[in-house]
Amino acid sequence: MNAIASRSITRLINGALAIKPLANFARDRARNMMIKRAESIGVYWLDEVAQLRSRGSDDAFNAIWETERAGICDRTLTYPDYYLTSFHAYDEGNLGWEPALEATVAAKAVHARLWPEGDARGDVRLRQSYMDVLLQQLPSAPETIVDLGCSTGLSTFALQSTYPHAAITGVELSDYFLTVARYQSGARETGPGDATPTWLHAPAERTGLADASVDLVSASLLLHELPTSATLEVMREAHRMLRPGGHMAIMEMNPQSEVYKKLPAYVLTLLKSTEPYLDQYFSLDLHQALIDAGFDQPTQIINTARHRVVIAQKPA
Repeated sequence: MNAIASRSITRLINGALAIKPLANFARDRARNMMIKRAESIGVYWLDEVAQLRSRGSDDAFNAIWETERAGICDRTLTYPDYYLTSFHAYDEGNLGWEPALEATVAAKAVHARLWPEGDARGDVRLRQSYMDVLLQQLPSAPETIVDLGCSTGLSTFALQSTYPHAAITGVELSDYFLTVARYQSGARETGPGDATPTWLHAPAERTGLADASVDLVSASLLLHELPTSATLEVMREAHRMLRPGGHMAIMEMNPQSEVYKKLPAYVLTLLKSTEPYLDQYFSLDLHQALIDAGFDQPTQIINTARHRVVIAQKPA
């Protein structure tokens, strides 16, 4: 497909998504597709979410969730405007219990088909492929790590398993997601002397963490959910937090992937209906943005047919 035709299709899709009934229909279709995909690989979406929601009690929703959220939430925080929108087929975006409690099963469904087996291990294998790149590329094991946009902790737990003695802080803007992350952290098995993550309710672009205090800043599957302006702020914030010689590592969708280039228009429509800033991410020159933020020339490694890892070092 030539560039003119591609732009025409993009405009047509974006125009359709600007019509609320069509956007709602597309989001519902996208959600139903994910649930069916999960069920087809043995991830019983509705049952798993119901178990997590009730935490094993007879209540449809265990009130302990709200108590724990109150304890982790920064009430002085003002959510940026870009965050107050629909994400992932949820009208409330990331600020609600339904998206938070469904995040883990959704990740299993979305990433199942990254590998030929197409099963529930896809998400684990995706995150391990990222960890493998870090182990190969970083000159030494980081002692302090910040995981930006940690969601319900899947990325943070992968980092903690890879670097069990590192002090890791998971930073997340949704206090709902962060509450689930902390709960799931308590259910994980750890070895003697292993550290456990700490959790911070804050935007990735303004963490409040100390200058030059971190060896590694990781952003896993975060940037495609941000407008470009916020992404550039995140890079500057990472540079500020990192010690000289420290690294920023990004694991993300790869816009140059043949998978995305060959997506049928209707699938692209469903994808965009759940990812409001996808066009901005796909048009961003990620390497140049990192250089502009003060990093050395980044290194890129393809870790799946749809993903890439980009690592950049803060000058020593």
